[in-house]
Amino acid sequence: MNALAVVLEQPEQLALSRLDLEAATEDDVVVDIEWSGISTGTEKLLWFGRMPAFPGMGYPLVPGYESVGRISAAGARSGGRLGGRVFVPGARCFGDVRGLFGGAASRVVVPGARALPIAESLGEQGVLLALAATAHHAILAEGCRLPELIVGHGVLGRMIARLAVLAGGAPVVWDTDVARRDGAAGYAVVDPADDPRRDYRCICDVSGDAALLDTLIARLAPGGEVVLAGFYDTLTFSFPPAFMREARLRIASQWQPADLQAAKALAESGQLSLEGLITHRAEPGDADAAYRTAFGDPACLKMILDWRACS
Repeated sequence: MNALAVVLEQPEQLALSRLDLEAATEDDVVVDIEWSGISTGTEKLLWFGRMPAFPGMGYPLVPGYESVGRISAAGARSGGRLGGRVFVPGARCFGDVRGLFGGAASRVVVPGARALPIAESLGEQGVLLALAATAHHAILAEGCRLPELIVGHGVLGRMIARLAVLAGGAPVVWDTDVARRDGAAGYAVVDPADDPRRDYRCICDVSGDAALLDTLIARLAPGGEVVLAGFYDTLTFSFPPAFMREARLRIASQWQPADLQAAKALAESGQLSLEGLITHRAEPGDADAAYRTAFGDPACLKMILDWRACS
């Protein structure tokens, strides 16, 4: 059994290759992928060769951890239902080609427990569940404060803002790109230069721009908190301003299964809208151009690859 897959061979060097898949066990399901999303966080760092070292990281690598497809085969112990639509947060089934992410392929083999059944009504929007879970983990996990300021109005920033509004908040969102300031509902999006406030109790940064940290600390109230919900290669900040404010710094790590389940329930019920977030679509044969657009075009919120014509 094999599959077409996006292979990141080196930084900024991508190919569409046919790869052999590892044999499925009785605990696994085979999923024919319908759509996969391109991440502008970790995958962007991989694309430019700036991803910090992690176990299993390297090239060549199949990217993608935002995939939706249908189960075409299910092992006896997998719990999978043939024909069921599932969300797949990546796969490791490509042999010598690394699959630390592994969802950007026409077919994957994954443990049944990692294939989350989702409503038919979600369709292609199901790829957004990873970001919805990330947003939930950043601001709604136990002990978290609701953000009063969100930095960045991309997909993750919009998702966090929508969840904050659902939870009773009224955040302000910063974005320097005027084209990205539309699409707000229940919150304001402004240019940072037009915001004089310097008493935010909780600021959530999703920009991935480590150089902003000093600026954000300067906008905190005493005892305020900066939540880093993006992904950063390095971080430095000036200690005295943080000391004077007794600032807190929290890093929102990988979402947990409970976050994914909560995000799925909110999306399937319609409480969390996923509308207006997927802006670009491409065929796998155009993957190189699609990745370059996703990482280089500010008008592109979320790019997805449509695998339905592949086998």
